[in-house]
Amino acid sequence: MHEMAIAQGILNIVLNTAIENQVGKVTNIKLLIGQMTQIEPESLKFGFAALSMGSIAEGASVEITIVPLVGQCNSCRQKFAVERYCFLCPNCNSANVTVLSGRELAVEYLEGE
Repeated sequence: MHEMAIAQGILNIVLNTAIENQVGKVTNIKLLIGQMTQIEPESLKFGFAALSMGSIAEGASVEITIVPLVGQCNSCRQKFAVERYCFLCPNCNSANVTVLSGRELAVEYLEGE
């Protein structure tokens, strides 16, 4: 379950950011998670809740936005949603594709008191 390791990294970022900004209690955390990361949101939330116990982030709500997997063909420049991890351009059938989004894993923001 790689979600626990990711939850620990997110907790570290949240705690460091809170300390740097003199936040006494973290109340809300917004995450951007790319579809390609294959992170299970509920497992991540569970791991974060367990790891944050006793910290200033304990009880914080965790909102997750899943960022869709989007590619762009380098041959015809067509942008398209990548489905079933098929990285072939639906316009020209080229495999020369760049991933534009879907690999994100970021703390978009946090709120606190």
